Amino acid sequence: MKISQVVTAFGTMVLAVVGGSMVVTNPGQATYEDYAVEQLSKYLKEEVCPQAPETLGSFLRRQCTILVDTGRPQIKQVVAQSTKRENFLLFSIYRTDLDVSTLIPAYSFETVGICQQFYLYKADEKSY
Repeated sequence: MKISQVVTAFGTMVLAVVGGSMVVTNPGQATYEDYAVEQLSKYLKEEVCPQAPETLGSFLRRQCTILVDTGRPQIKQVVAQSTKRENFLLFSIYRTDLDVSTLIPAYSFETVGICQQFYLYKADEKSY
């Protein structure tokens, strides 16, 4: 057997193993929803709760993080209903459009899922 045939066979085998492992580790919709709820909850607690207007009262401001934790099932439901997945076998792209109320801004997110990891590559605030 020639060296070039050995190198080609080895390269093909490596590509098959890497491709197969990427297909197996392509995260599914439920895994993305868990990730999105975690990220959204973290954002709400760290960015939104501290900026809650005084008009809502100090009690509500103090209880904001508790409200976020309590509302996780509802947040997950909203994420599930507003997310579209494109499955490319080796990876998936998730597009989430969060538009809950005219009282709060709407957001659009695009995330790639690959090898059981998620990478947010686009986040836009929509204006009315």
